[in-house]
Amino acid sequence: MPVSGSEPYDLAVIGAGPAGLAGAVAAADMGLKVALLDASAHTGGQFYRTPHPALGAVRPEALHHDWSGYADLRGRLAQSRIRHLPGHHVWSVTNESADVGATWAVHAVTGADGGDGRPVRLRARAVLLATGAYERHLPIPGWTLPGVVAAGGAQAMLKSGLVLPGRRIVVAGSGPLLLAVASALAAAGARVPAVVEASGYLRYARHPRALVTNPHKSAEALVHGTALLRHRVRVRMRSAVTEVHGTDRVEAVTVTRLDKNWRPAQGAGRRIQCDALAVGHGLMPQIELATTLGCASRSLPDGTRALAVDRLQETSVRGLWAAGETGGVGGAALARTEGELAGIAAAARLLGRLAPSGRVRALQRRRDRMRAFVDVMAAAHAPGPGWSRWLTDETEVCRCEEVTAGRIREAVEDLGARDARTVKLLTRAGMGWCQGRMCGAAVACLAACGRADGLPVERRPLAVPVPLAVLAGLDDPDGKPAGAPSYRPST
Repeated sequence: MPVSGSEPYDLAVIGAGPAGLAGAVAAADMGLKVALLDASAHTGGQFYRTPHPALGAVRPEALHHDWSGYADLRGRLAQSRIRHLPGHHVWSVTNESADVGATWAVHAVTGADGGDGRPVRLRARAVLLATGAYERHLPIPGWTLPGVVAAGGAQAMLKSGLVLPGRRIVVAGSGPLLLAVASALAAAGARVPAVVEASGYLRYARHPRALVTNPHKSAEALVHGTALLRHRVRVRMRSAVTEVHGTDRVEAVTVTRLDKNWRPAQGAGRRIQCDALAVGHGLMPQIELATTLGCASRSLPDGTRALAVDRLQETSVRGLWAAGETGGVGGAALARTEGELAGIAAAARLLGRLAPSGRVRALQRRRDRMRAFVDVMAAAHAPGPGWSRWLTDETEVCRCEEVTAGRIREAVEDLGARDARTVKLLTRAGMGWCQGRMCGAAVACLAACGRADGLPVERRPLAVPVPLAVLAGLDDPDGKPAGAPSYRPST
């Protein structure tokens, strides 16, 4: 392919999950030259994972709901002229011009986990951020034992590798993902002695309009609930796993009743035998690329932060659109809707013509309806301030740097830390390999004395680990790292 650093794509889409796929094909259908970048080797994002062909899965779609929506997008991608760039880990997006016709530079490294370090720079007139979300982790005494996995991680193991984290698996935390994970594990042959939900589902009943206007959500819950009944899985509400037991791996967990603020009741613990724990407390929008560029964010009812977008999914920075979980975690159907809306809006802007008003209004109505349900869901499963009561001083919070809850409490109570950044400077919590993605939410809540609204706005100049050689080459006279290819549209 000819090297040309001056000829940009019309639109660069970062993330090939439901939102990114929908945005890319919608923009391409309107005539834009589109590049679709994703860290994975396959499309589908975290939601639509498929086993490697060598595993011989006969019906991988059986592990997903709403597979037809993904299959349609995947087929349209294959028939389009979109340039799909798998294995591209985007570490930065920069604005190369302050003019109205600004050109964005998307910087990435390639290979598995960016391992080969081959630098890539791609130019585009506009960018759609569809970077998804990652799991929120609240530490538990004993959670570093082998056999403790993230709830979404257990689901990914099953969808991608057709493997289970254990044979007898307790599923715990908070949020509707737990029901999906538990039903999938049980259907795959695991014994699930309990689903342990720290919140409850009664709050949903306070918002009948959101329930009535989103019947597909009730249908999903019914499907998972029926599966759990069939496999005789007990759901324990207003409870949490407050301790994990074992020597070389998980052997049992203690489940404790919680009050409305998530404070564990004294003497109410019950031990459940298991060999694995799948635990998760919801998802957090992955917005670091956008906030580093100055995009405005907003606080969600569950204490996480999402990007603030307008009616057409454009962020506060002109030329940057966002869709899907970046605006608040809401599932694949909402992500596809927002992605399509963003793709149409970006294409209309770049082509200098009006967007199809009927289609835009229909997408906006669908988006607004589903977003209303998302807000109800986030509020229903927001962590209560009392969750930190189940932490002992010896509990590791930051696993990378081995920072315990006791050290964080000392930083807050004795040294006067009042925010996550100060705790980080005093204890190194969040300075390890994951850069706070595992411990960031917990550290922020502990620094804010348990309040879930203590999550900071992340501004990271590097969104993923980058070899120093790549950074050293940024001053190349060509304006790109040494040896970096620049991609131009196929003709």
